Amino acid sequence: MAVLMKGSPVASLIYKEIRSEVEKLKGHGVSVGLAMIIVGSNASSGQYFITTGNLCRKLGIEEYPSRLPENVSLNVILDTIRKLNNDERISGILVFLPLPLHIEQRAVLNAIAPEKDVDGLGAISIGRLAAEESTYQLFTAGPNFSIKNTFLPCTPYGVIRLLEHYGVELKGKDIVIVGKSLTVGKSLSLMMLAKEATVTVCHRATKDLAEKTRSADILCVAAGKPGLITADMIKQGSVIVDIGINSLPDGSFAGDVEFKGVSEKVSHITPVPGGVGPVTIAILLKNTVVSTKRMFGIR
Repeated sequence: MAVLMKGSPVASLIYKEIRSEVEKLKGHGVSVGLAMIIVGSNASSGQYFITTGNLCRKLGIEEYPSRLPENVSLNVILDTIRKLNNDERISGILVFLPLPLHIEQRAVLNAIAPEKDVDGLGAISIGRLAAEESTYQLFTAGPNFSIKNTFLPCTPYGVIRLLEHYGVELKGKDIVIVGKSLTVGKSLSLMMLAKEATVTVCHRATKDLAEKTRSADILCVAAGKPGLITADMIKQGSVIVDIGINSLPDGSFAGDVEFKGVSEKVSHITPVPGGVGPVTIAILLKNTVVSTKRMFGIR
């Protein structure tokens, strides 16, 4: 029977660290502030927005939410970010994705000050990951305080933390990633390479996807297509990380992997929801605390 890699045990450990650090910061007269920007009414983003806000309140983090309409202009979003960059109450800025099609996503993410880019998706954050200037965090289970004021992308880093928590070795493994987005797939491939895995990245133009996925010791899927990966597409005893979360017509959520059939064939698998998601949010909030400490020079 497959080991179910739930994210809550990993997230709980991180939240324990956050509570302790928030209390210490309060002792210095400093509060932790996270700005959250959501545009439109995407169901998955809306749930993430609510969950993140609830956790902020539980952990003592001040939340600064901005709800913008679907038809908002790029200039309004950029102006909102500029104000938050200059607001000393704010140590982290999170923009919920996806954005409406008329908004240039990279322009929005790149507008966030690198030191407040707690989701790690701006060009400077990604560039430092690609140049292996920020991979210290991968080997310490915590951000490097002093060398670079950037963070690793939270979702891919959440995958790493989750696999390591459940004792899944990465070094030397054949890893296949389905999905090449900068948000997940491309960034995750860079992290896996830093961990000395052999990485294959697949996408919509990949020929014979099943042939590639059947070669994987560890298969990570972030394609945004419900049920894309079926039991005949995986290797017996492999490890499956389902990063997809798709809103279904009945209001429920599903991953990119056909869970029932696949789970009978693998050694480890993540549930959706409840797998990578909780770890992603925990890392984001941890990064916000670290950003606060950096802003005020507090260790």
